[in-house]
Amino acid sequence: MLHVENVTRGTVLVESGRVADNRWTRLRGLIGVRELPQGDGLLIRPCKGVHCMFMSIPIDVIYVDGDDRVVDLDPEMKPWAIGRPRRKSRYVIELPAGTIARTGTAPGDQLRVQVR
Repeated sequence: MLHVENVTRGTVLVESGRVADNRWTRLRGLIGVRELPQGDGLLIRPCKGVHCMFMSIPIDVIYVDGDDRVVDLDPEMKPWAIGRPRRKSRYVIELPAGTIARTGTAPGDQLRVQVR
């Protein structure tokens, strides 16, 4: 189970998500997911860039460095979009569209990531 807090903003980004950290789970990502409820999310590691090929929903993407600090954002990425790689990113967190705006998450924010 994955739990992610934005310590800088005092908000919760992921209440109960999952981790994709092997070849199969990273490849699959959120393909086939038709709904991503608020509080859900997927952490993909290692990862410097994402695509939304074969996806049916828009998502927010947060790029995070090795110190759990936000490097960059892709808010409301549409299905079939391809994001540009972020060199400093060590992993990404995929979230329901609108989460970035709702939480005020911005580059430089410090995250607390717990995997149970």
